[in-house]
Amino acid sequence: MKRRGRDIFYRFRALLLVVARCFAVLPMPIRTRLFEHHRTTKGMKGIAIRYCLLKSIAASCGDNVAIFSDVHVLHPRSLSVGCNVSIQPMSYIDATGGVSIGNDVAIAHGSTVLSTSHVFSDTVRSIKDQGFEMEPTAIGDDVWIGAKATILSGVSVGSGVIVGANSVVTSDVEENVVVAGSPARTLRRR
Repeated sequence: MKRRGRDIFYRFRALLLVVARCFAVLPMPIRTRLFEHHRTTKGMKGIAIRYCLLKSIAASCGDNVAIFSDVHVLHPRSLSVGCNVSIQPMSYIDATGGVSIGNDVAIAHGSTVLSTSHVFSDTVRSIKDQGFEMEPTAIGDDVWIGAKATILSGVSVGSGVIVGANSVVTSDVEENVVVAGSPARTLRRR
């Protein structure tokens, strides 16, 4: 029988926390470069290294956070992550404006969570020269974000939500609903 990731985590929790404390003595720029360097490190080794580094970098990071290979986290210092969270390969999290992820959250492969958006109100200047707006994005507890879904900046996703694959969440989502589409709409209650 295959063991769950959380069983493996708790078996090595004490060691992982010691390694995270050792990383914490390094200057922040070195930790963030190491985190980026190990973005593609495969397997349990990569998950363990990324966890220990994130624990020493992020605003907060709970137990059993599995960031799989090829996940890109922009500005991890502005990221808060709860316990029992998995972020699958090829996902992108822009935490520049602040991203909080609750407990027991599953983010499927290729998903995007944003906390910034372009300013585009001035029609004389090009959009790329108008800067960004930063808005915190929040994902509640017990949320499943389907493959290739996108959560836009400033959105709050309530606890118990399922976001369908390829959905684009453009506004707040109430608790315990299933949403899907572009833009995402409520399909039903859980």
